[in-house]
Amino acid sequence: MSFIKDFVRDVPVPRMAKIRQTFDAPEVADVAATLIEQLAKPGVIDKVKPGMRIAIGVGSRGIAEIQTLVRVIVEEIKKQGGKPFIVPAMGSHGGATAEGQREVLASLGVTEASAGCEILASMEVVQVGRLDSGLPIYMDKFAYEADGIVVINRIKPHTCFHGPNESGLVKIVTIGLGKQKGAESCHAYSFKVMAEHIVAMTEILLARTPVLFGVATVENAYDRIAEIVAMPASELVETDRMLLLKAKERMPKFMFDQFDVLIVEQIGKDVSGDGMDPNITGRFSSPFATGGPDVTRIVVLDLTERTHGNANGMGAADFTTRKMADKVDFPLSYVNSLTANLPTTVRLPVVLDDDREAILAAVKTSCARDLAQARVVRIKDTLHMSEISISESMLPEARANSAIEVLSPPAELMFDPSGNLI
Repeated sequence: MSFIKDFVRDVPVPRMAKIRQTFDAPEVADVAATLIEQLAKPGVIDKVKPGMRIAIGVGSRGIAEIQTLVRVIVEEIKKQGGKPFIVPAMGSHGGATAEGQREVLASLGVTEASAGCEILASMEVVQVGRLDSGLPIYMDKFAYEADGIVVINRIKPHTCFHGPNESGLVKIVTIGLGKQKGAESCHAYSFKVMAEHIVAMTEILLARTPVLFGVATVENAYDRIAEIVAMPASELVETDRMLLLKAKERMPKFMFDQFDVLIVEQIGKDVSGDGMDPNITGRFSSPFATGGPDVTRIVVLDLTERTHGNANGMGAADFTTRKMADKVDFPLSYVNSLTANLPTTVRLPVVLDDDREAILAAVKTSCARDLAQARVVRIKDTLHMSEISISESMLPEARANSAIEVLSPPAELMFDPSGNLI
């Protein structure tokens, strides 16, 4: 595409400076000890009786300390005389195959060796009931046939809808343990009614399946655990709701309300369900969630290794690179979007030869009155929001904010001979 290079050759790229955004970030000092203390609360681990087979639902998100959380829960169940096993609780992720879901768990560091118990992966489900609307409610067959079920998840704002309960324990009970069929059913009538359906389905599942307790975490802005809460099944919905308010307060964010171009170095399912969290970028794929900064153009440069080619969320970008497009596993990406009834999440952005072309095209089309003074922000991904880069024109605003420290003087963006950012 040499003609594209010629077309954008004279577009100015503002000089960039590195800054540090500082967030209030409480952190659990000893994850294992805190979890053991939480499990000891009345109505939690004491629900496990000798000989009971206990299914532990583990999802596909990159939850901080997930290996420790799973290992400790397995150990504490064994101390009670229970027989724990893990079931992947991730809806349609992993290409909606049992082996794919095993691979997702392994990529997160959750294996039979690390957990200390077997992993039973299957896409087979049992229909547990129906909503009044007629939508069926499903649960993983291994979990349904167990004597007890434990669910683990991080509480976060959802990327496609907002409501009292969003992405947390309620979601993992309905969509995670529902596997592909359960996820598809929950998404059937769009995200417009998801907030209602996800709770209604959970209440039926809690009444008709042997869910014993849940373990929830809330992470701080640095992707570390700020709080761990274990609760009996009877308190699961309300606790999930309460912790969501805390999760929203502790999310990282841009300390700028508007900019012209956002450069995202990588996206992936291990970063966010939408590849890059729209609660941070302000670019939602669904009309039923809003928030974040006003950003004119988004350019995404690459996929994370741990997303295994799943480019869900690339549809929110305006521009990308050939190297990223070549890594996309389209069938794997499409399964997720078709299950969620959101084809926009996997639409291919404008594909350009390299990082330089994509960035120049984003600046050119940003409609900034003076392209040399365009407001540009660069991040690694939406999980790493502390040290980021901003264009020179944004420095006065940064210096006026006591929560921002300027780490370097402005400098030109550097590219290697292949046009990739250094």
